[in-house]
Parts: sequence; C-alpha cells; structure tokens
Amino acid sequence: MPIQEGDFVLIQIEDKRFLKRITKDFNLNYKERTLKFEDVVGKEFGTLVNGFYLLKPNLEAIILYGFKRKTQIIYPKDAFYIAFKLGINKSSTVLEFGIGSGALTAVLSELAGKVVAYEVSQEFYKNALKNWDTFGLCKNVEAINQDFMDADLSGKEFDACFVDVREPWLYLKKVHSVLKNSAMCGFLLPTTNQVSRLLQEMDGLFAGVEVMEILLRKYKPVYERLRPEDIMVAHTGYLVFGMKIM
Repeated sequence: MPIQEGDFVLIQIEDKRFLKRITKDFNLNYKERTLKFEDVVGKEFGTLVNGFYLLKPNLEAIILYGFKRKTQIIYPKDAFYIAFKLGINKSSTVLEFGIGSGALTAVLSELAGKVVAYEVSQEFYKNALKNWDTFGLCKNVEAINQDFMDADLSGKEFDACFVDVREPWLYLKKVHSVLKNSAMCGFLLPTTNQVSRLLQEMDGLFAGVEVMEILLRKYKPVYERLRPEDIMVAHTGYLVFGMKIM
C-alpha cells in the first residue's frame, strides 16, 4: 500500500535514520538534500527518493527513534530477549511493574494475550500512554498508575512477570503470591550490589535462577572495510530470571 498522509516512515540516508509522521508541513533537510511531503505521499515503502530510503518502521525502530523518554528505556537487545525468556504467548497474561517509558510493555504486548502494567510515577505513566497511543500500540495492556504494592490482586494469577524497580526485593512475596506455579519472573537492575541483594531474597521463592547481561556489538555494513561500529551500547543492565516454586 502506498504511503499516505499521517503514516510514520523510517527515513534513512547514509548512516542516519529518522522516524517521521508524514504531514502537509513535512520537510526534512540533510546536508544539501531535501525531502518534502509531496516527495513521499503516494510512494511505496522501500522507495529511494532524492537519496532518502522510505522504509516501513518495525517495533524496534518505533522504540528507538519514536518513543519519547522520561527515563532510560529497556533497549531492544534486552527487551526482545526478556520476552522470549518469559515464555509468553497469546494465551498468557503478563504482569509488569516499573514500566517507565513503555518500551518493554510494547514488546510484551505483541506476544502476550494481555499485559497488566503498573507505574507509580504519574509523569512516566502519562508518557508511556502517549507513546503507545501515538503508534497505535498496546491495545491489550491494562495500565495502572499505582504502586504495585498497593494493588488489589485478589484471585488473580499471572503466567509471567517482569519487574523494573529500584528495590525489587521489597515486592518479592507479593509477586510470588500472584504467579502461577513454575511461572517465570524477570528483573532488571543496574548494579551488582542490587543483584546480590535480590538473589539473597529470592532464595526459597524461585528456582532455576540465572543472572546475565546482554552485549550487542554491531558492525559497519561496508563490504570493502568491514569492522565494528566505533560506538557500542554496552552495559545497560543486569537481567535476573527465576521460576516460582511452592
């Protein structure tokens, strides 16, 4: 289908990428090249116009280039692995709290049947809702502006959970109480001392515990001089996973 007014387009020129909504006043200048509204509307995705490639954005591009950030997002290199590790599918109901800018929630939403997401910060909560609404994401997400500790979850059970808060050990018993037996729970933490404290508190509640970090090293896609990129997103956080035991 041709690109229409209001569509989002991932625009690439040389090694630069821009995610733009195509409106009447759209105008992109790069060095001595210009791309205007009339150059884009009616073209097919994948077209080259004035040195600009017009590409259809996938979820990774939307998160990296489109989401407004009020806090550090969970990078796609971590988010997509987290979703895989949690073992979710369209029959799963997933619990998440500490949603931040809503990047991981968007990934979980694509795979799960339902996501119940808590965020205590009103600023972060509103920003996440705006991110999802802008790109038409997370229709199966029940987002709640509340501290998870205060949530009334009587009679509810979840197939998986992910936690991204500063002191997750404070919530472990409540998380444990609402997870199905053997359900996977994951955590993201920035420092090793936090990981150590979490591991201590997980003892007796979770089995098969794993700690890891994911490093992604990209290469410059130039066949004459293939080499790593000069800048790398290295440590973003430690991931901890465990399965609920009775």
